[in-house]
Amino acid sequence: MASVPEQLKYTKEHEWVSEVSTNRYRVGITDYAQVALGDIVYIQLPKIGEQISAGKVCGEVESTKSVSEIYAPLSGEIVLVNDSLDSAPETLNRAPYDQGWIFEVEISSHSEIEGLLSAGQYASLTA
Repeated sequence: MASVPEQLKYTKEHEWVSEVSTNRYRVGITDYAQVALGDIVYIQLPKIGEQISAGKVCGEVESTKSVSEIYAPLSGEIVLVNDSLDSAPETLNRAPYDQGWIFEVEISSHSEIEGLLSAGQYASLTA
């Protein structure tokens, strides 16, 4: 069974969200998503400074099985990306919640956070 850390928030599209500071959140794909994708061979990261909108595509992950889009869980500006994934995309398979984070976003509104799933809600969605 895929791991679902309690302290994170989740989306139905299999992204996780972690609070870094008051308006800044770190985003990645879930353990469930990386297992479903299989061996990840490439990631298209969003660009620093890019404005993203919740629910819209902001990158993609390519595996030996398929290509999957990354959806922005929150609206705001990309302030940091995990460049190490360019040369080691398999980190998403090995450590999706740690070194495998994808980007950080400076959010414009806290209201969208209420729409994210709790660990329990996400676990029941993927059960």
